Amino acid sequence: MDALHTFIEFGSTGIDAFAVALIVGTFLWASIRFLIQTSQHAANPYQKYKFFLGRALTLGLEFLVAADVIRTVGVAPTFRNIGILGAIIVIRTALSWSLAVEMEGRWPWQQAPDQSPELKA
Repeated sequence: MDALHTFIEFGSTGIDAFAVALIVGTFLWASIRFLIQTSQHAANPYQKYKFFLGRALTLGLEFLVAADVIRTVGVAPTFRNIGILGAIIVIRTALSWSLAVEMEGRWPWQQAPDQSPELKA
């Protein structure tokens, strides 16, 4: 059983590391892309930058939630840990919704208006 806990902990730590690498890597890549587009006077470089970063942060948050679920359920599924996991999920869900409102100008459950062609990705 100890080997299983080690495997689960290693896996969840790997997912955490992947999420952080995804967020940092995307931030660097998007920032370079933003600087290039700004120097070329592209249309709406800030909007594209904000949208791209928001999508990366949302994806990174999803990976972080997955790692927390795996760690909590696989290693120590006590009522206290499950309560903490629930609080973490609520906070990260609120962050994801906040990012969605910032990127799309609407709540996730509202119907999307037609997007402008330059923001579609």
